Amino acid sequence: MTVSIVAPAEMSRTAARGIADDLRRRIFDGEFVTGTRLPSEQALAEEYEVSRATIRTALAAVARRGLIESRRGAGWYVRLVDQVQSFNRMRSFAQWAQSRGVRPGGRIVERDHGAATVREARLLRVPPGTRVLRFSRVRTLDARVVMVERSTWAPWVMPIVEAMPDDVVSTTADLEAAGIHLALGTHRIFATPASSCDARLLGVRRSSPLLAIQRSTYSRDGRAVEFGEDRYLPGEFAFEATAEG
Repeated sequence: MTVSIVAPAEMSRTAARGIADDLRRRIFDGEFVTGTRLPSEQALAEEYEVSRATIRTALAAVARRGLIESRRGAGWYVRLVDQVQSFNRMRSFAQWAQSRGVRPGGRIVERDHGAATVREARLLRVPPGTRVLRFSRVRTLDARVVMVERSTWAPWVMPIVEAMPDDVVSTTADLEAAGIHLALGTHRIFATPASSCDARLLGVRRSSPLLAIQRSTYSRDGRAVEFGEDRYLPGEFAFEATAEG
């Protein structure tokens, strides 16, 4: 039999990594809102049942990710900098913003009906040429434009989406009110130059770099609800995904 002996220092580093990961998740989930003070080091040490030295190591790791900052004599605070979204939970833009203490808003600037392209049909699981609804919406945080959202909606949810006002805050909330609960989303992240339309809506120069997120959303029973692409202003957001093995 082989007995492995783990040094106390290594145990402390392992504990600190786990605590740092958990603190990041709590920040992403909105438990600690932007601009607020974290619990004291002593309180966190008691909560996680570790030493204050281990907590300091964990906090330093979270700070290196730009999520918190130490204020002399006042403790640790969640930074009011780049907005961070996590893909580990199924959340709408509005739900995420509200959890961070930021006021979401927006306006639908274009709606049109048309025949689904081959790609749209594949993603929405309908025959090519099926009538679908598309819209473009400018999204804001605290009345500041940060993103343009373009969505194509599956026929079975079109009547609900068509009834939404141009200033709808959360399409997800309206769908849930109608009994349609979203359960799964897939995302693809890439950089893209701003089109002429993007430039006009976001107030940037044409070809300016934007962060794009392509997404597909499904209901709890596995039906395709929406396919869309969001284009964010650079420097406004950071996104994090956690891989668990």
